[in-house]
Amino acid sequence: MKTLVLLACLIGVSGWTRAQKSQDTPEVRTTVVVVGAPDALAEEDSARSTRVLGIEDRRLALSDSNDVLRSDPAVDIQQRGGAGVQADLSIRGSSYEQTLVLLNGLRINDAETSHFNLDLPVPMAALATAHVLHGAGSTLYGSDAVSGVVNFVTAPAQDGLRLRLQAGGGSFGGQEQSALASWGKGKLSQVFAAGRDFSSGFMPDRDYRSEEAGSETRFHSVLGDSDVLLAGSDRAFGANGFYGNYTSWERTKGWFAGLSQQIDPKTQAAVAFRRHTDIFLLTRSNPLGYKNQHIDTSWQGVVRRQDALPWKPAKLFYGLETNADQIDSTNLGRHGRNRGAGYMDLEVRGRGKGTLSVGLREEVFSGGNAVLVPSVAGSFWMGQSLKARASVGRGYRLPTYTDLYYNDPTTVGNAALKPESAWSFDGGLDWYQGHRFSASVTGFHSRQTNAIDYVRASTSEKWRAANLTGVRLTGAETAIDWRPVSGQTVRVAFTQISGAREALQGLQSVYVFNFPTQNAGVEWIGRWKNGVLLRQRVRAVHRLARDVYPVWDASAAWEGRQVQPYFRMTNGSDSQYQELLGVPMPGRAYIAGVVVLWGKAK
Repeated sequence: MKTLVLLACLIGVSGWTRAQKSQDTPEVRTTVVVVGAPDALAEEDSARSTRVLGIEDRRLALSDSNDVLRSDPAVDIQQRGGAGVQADLSIRGSSYEQTLVLLNGLRINDAETSHFNLDLPVPMAALATAHVLHGAGSTLYGSDAVSGVVNFVTAPAQDGLRLRLQAGGGSFGGQEQSALASWGKGKLSQVFAAGRDFSSGFMPDRDYRSEEAGSETRFHSVLGDSDVLLAGSDRAFGANGFYGNYTSWERTKGWFAGLSQQIDPKTQAAVAFRRHTDIFLLTRSNPLGYKNQHIDTSWQGVVRRQDALPWKPAKLFYGLETNADQIDSTNLGRHGRNRGAGYMDLEVRGRGKGTLSVGLREEVFSGGNAVLVPSVAGSFWMGQSLKARASVGRGYRLPTYTDLYYNDPTTVGNAALKPESAWSFDGGLDWYQGHRFSASVTGFHSRQTNAIDYVRASTSEKWRAANLTGVRLTGAETAIDWRPVSGQTVRVAFTQISGAREALQGLQSVYVFNFPTQNAGVEWIGRWKNGVLLRQRVRAVHRLARDVYPVWDASAAWEGRQVQPYFRMTNGSDSQYQELLGVPMPGRAYIAGVVVLWGKAK
């Protein structure tokens, strides 16, 4: 009943917007995406199921990067710590380890454990968009892209000198501060950003402190465009119940350095380094007791090129990649591995007719093992408004070092684990009615081999990492986007998933079967030319073998020229729920603050 009331209120709000005066700014439907395709293209021309989530254009209404991703019901966020401190990410019901996270197209997945894949090193203030691919992406992106890819993209500097300062506070001792300074002129631009979030916790041992800082330099030379990104993060948090019935504590630090360089109009190269440290106390009050310390590092390099073929609508994209990671841990030991890959993708784009993509990747690992990863995707316009699309592809993932070697009082790894893989199939229809209305429906199926999970026969046993056979996931996702007037957007989306549990053979599971069988969301965003920004979102989530829970979030802001006050409410429905079993989520909470802007054009 509570969910129905909230939905009714939201629908009423969206209806009220129809009577409002439109802004003078025209609507633009076309959005360029770079995930799921080797080259940029308009979202409505993609042969894959994708979603572009704005951050920069609604930053005042958002809490953190997790808040952004929750607007896509095909994405499941299983949160532990607040303010993006720690959360697991799943797409289309697959495990949290089967989604690849990128930052400006470069990998930031963690080699120690996938629990840190969303441990973004850059502040929220520096992000522009999040691009989401539903379905396998290993042909283009390699390991971990079994069920999808999320690419966070940073915002470039505007011309002139600009400064943005933010401060806010609210429930549970919450505080948030950020600063951003940018400068741009001609072929050179620079962005500095920093952020801090703090809370004393809504329950014992659920406090957190999160700090990030970053610098990004972009310039154009005789070679082409260059981008240098440096970033670091420091997060300390109470981990009550995160990994069992313990009042634990954890602190992570991250460092990231990346260089992207255009070699010529057809060739792009990039290199990046990532370092991540993790200190874990099983019992916070006993720092001399059970304790883990991990340091993992990774290097990556990539060269990508495209060439036009004699048949003009066709292009060939190809490239080489190399990755190396290693870990030094008091629990996991010292290990390292290398891998190299080559890929090619043939793209045919018929103007106004559709697209066809055929790709193949071969990746070789330490020890000489190799995997072949094909993919095919196509779309076809049936008239000017209706597009059909379908894709099939293989994804794979190497076990993390935690999967292989971890050992604590509740969990044991398995050094004999095999890499997991999956074949993904999907097909759907997209319907566009002008710039104001679009709808899509997609059916999907995943057939997984050697899926990795932690299982046990009874509560008296430890969780043990194991390969599962016969994991099958089938579902459908639908979405409607409606712009009743300029500046107003309503999105209604729903994802339903079913999974075959025969793979467990009567065993208990931690992660693989924690997906939401139904995930529905309604979101409304309104922006007026007087600077008022309003956002309402209602989600209803039904996880396997658990009760449905609704979550209502709302925010309001005034986007003034120099001063921008804002207010956000999370879990306005005050629902009691757990995204991960045994980890309660906060009740109703509020935070308010102000942003001060200063700018000087060139």
